[in-house]
Amino acid sequence: ASYIANAGGGALSPLDMKTIGELAPTLFADRQGRSGLMAPWANGKNGKEYRATMGKKAIAGIFSVGIEDKYRWKDSVQSGDEMRLWVADGMAHGLRPWFTKFNAKIIDRRWLPVVEEIYKWHFANEAYLRNERSFARVGMVFSQQTAAFYGGEKARALVEDPALGFYQALIEARIPFEMVHDRLLDRQHTAQFRTLILPNIAALSSLQCEQLREFVESGGNIVATYETSLYDEWGVRRKDFGLASVFGVSFAGGVKGPLLNSYLSLQKDSTGAYHPLLAGFEDATRIINATNQVEIKPVSQKFFSPLQIVPSYPDLPMEAVFPPPVTTHNPGVVIRESGPGRVVYFPGDIDRTFWEVLDVDHAKLLRNAVLWATNETAPASVEGQGVLDISVWGQKNSMTVHLVNLTNPMMMKGPVREVIPIANQSVRIQIPKGSRVARAKLLVAGKTIPFKSEQSFILLNVPSIDVHEVIALDFAVQAIEGI
Repeated sequence: ASYIANAGGGALSPLDMKTIGELAPTLFADRQGRSGLMAPWANGKNGKEYRATMGKKAIAGIFSVGIEDKYRWKDSVQSGDEMRLWVADGMAHGLRPWFTKFNAKIIDRRWLPVVEEIYKWHFANEAYLRNERSFARVGMVFSQQTAAFYGGEKARALVEDPALGFYQALIEARIPFEMVHDRLLDRQHTAQFRTLILPNIAALSSLQCEQLREFVESGGNIVATYETSLYDEWGVRRKDFGLASVFGVSFAGGVKGPLLNSYLSLQKDSTGAYHPLLAGFEDATRIINATNQVEIKPVSQKFFSPLQIVPSYPDLPMEAVFPPPVTTHNPGVVIRESGPGRVVYFPGDIDRTFWEVLDVDHAKLLRNAVLWATNETAPASVEGQGVLDISVWGQKNSMTVHLVNLTNPMMMKGPVREVIPIANQSVRIQIPKGSRVARAKLLVAGKTIPFKSEQSFILLNVPSIDVHEVIALDFAVQAIEGI
C-alpha cells in the first residue's frame, strides 16, 4: 500500500521531504491558486522544491478553477488569465497540470475553455516537457530543520521570508535557478551547481557545514545571509559560525535589530575602484541597510569590505538628525575568494528586508552577489523589458527555455485582470557540447523562428510574450552532454 500526500514542499512543510522523496512514487502539489500576497511564481517554487527531493519522479500541480480564499467560495470561477499564469509557471518548473473542480455541478462554465486550452497545448507539446535535466547553475537551499528548530513559531518571518526575498530578487534578475534541500548537500546532489545560496539557513549540522566547505574547496561558490550556520541542527546556538572558516569572519557575540535609519556606505578599494558587487551603484553614496544584523569580527587583519555599516541615528527631532561619531565601521558584507571558490556573506537579513520593503537597491545587491560569485556565463540570458521567470531544460533530442511573463500590476496582490504582453526579448542560449541546433521553434506562438549561431551559443529574438512562451531547440545530434 502507498499513501501519497497531496501536500509537502518547502521549509514550512510538515512532511519530511527527504524521506518522502525516497519513498513516494509521485507527489501532488496541492497549492491550487493564489491568495493574499502570494506571488504568481509560487507555483513554480513548489515544483522546484518537489524536484529537490523527488528527482525525476513524476510530480503534479493541482490547480483549482475556483477562487482560493478562506471564505471557501467553491462554486466560484477564477479569471482565465489567472489560471493560465499559475499553471504556466508550474509547468515551467516541472509540474504536470492537474485541475480540480469542487462540487460536481458545472454552474459557471467560463473555466471550461481555459482548461481545455491548457490541456490541448500540453498534449501537443508533451515531447518538449519530458525534461531529463535542468541546466541551472545556481541552487537556493531550503531547510526544514531550520524552520522547525530555529524558526519555531516565527518560522515564516525568520526562515520563509528570507527565502521569498531572495527568490523574488533572482526572478527580477532573470537568473535560472533550482531549489536544494539542506539534507541533500552531498556532491551527488550539488554537482550541477556553480553557486549555492543560503538565505538565513541558520540551523546546520557539523556534517552539513563540512559538505558546504567541501563544495567551496572543490570550486563551488556560496552566497549566505544573516545567521546562516550560527545554530546546530537542533537550533542550539554555537559559539561561532559553523561556516566561520568559509565566511572568513567569526561571531562577535550579538545580534542587533530591528535597526532604524541605518545604512550601508559604499567604499572603493585601494585602487580607487568599486567592487563588482556595487555595479550600478557608482553614483550612490549609501543605500539602506538590513533591519537586523549579526555582529561579526574578521579573522584576518587584511580585510576590506565594499560596504560599511552606518549605525542607526535619530530621524527626529530635526536638529538631532546626524550620525553618531564612530572610529570604526563594521562590515556590511564579507567578500572573499577561498581557493577556487568565491564567498559572499551578508551579516544582515538583507533578503528578508527586501521581501518586506521591496527596495530596488537590495534587489540589485543580491543580483550582483550571485553574478560575482557564479562568475560564468549563464545557460540562458534574456534581455528586454518586463519581469520573466526563466527555466532551462534538456530533453532527449532537444532543449527548451521557458519564459513566463509575470509583468502585471496584479503580480503581488489579487487575481490577474488582463495579460500585459511584453515584446522584443533578445535571448542567448548556451548549447551543450557535441550538439548542433537544427531548428528553433516557439511552442506557444506555434512557429519556427530564425536564429544565429555564435560559437557555443544560439542567439534569437522572441517578438512577443503574452502569458508564456517556450523556445524549443531541436538538435541534429542525439546525446546531450554537460555544458
